[in-house]
Amino acid sequence: MSAVSLPSGFEALEVFVSDWSFATAAERAQRRLDSTAQEREVFFHTAENLVAPALDLLDAKPLDQHDAQEQRLMSLLLSLAHIGLAVEIQGDDEPRHARDARHITITRAVSDS
Repeated sequence: MSAVSLPSGFEALEVFVSDWSFATAAERAQRRLDSTAQEREVFFHTAENLVAPALDLLDAKPLDQHDAQEQRLMSLLLSLAHIGLAVEIQGDDEPRHARDARHITITRAVSDS
């Protein structure tokens, strides 16, 4: 993979690709469970202002026409959706929710490629 793995304009998210860009909902959920509060918050607060421009870019063409960079950006947004609840709502209660979530097995999601 080249040093630039996301579309232009999303360079701030490059550092998160290896840790947060996954093909399946199960992988994204597991990463959320394995992440620290600090990891979630840094990713969330870096990405939150890029969601609207990312969606504008991704919505410009059908999913099956996204190139590899756009697919990675979509995967990051899907991971962001997994951790948004933890950061914005659950906060300090996230460890308790994560403990319970470990008993839920995601076998397939609509977003899975």
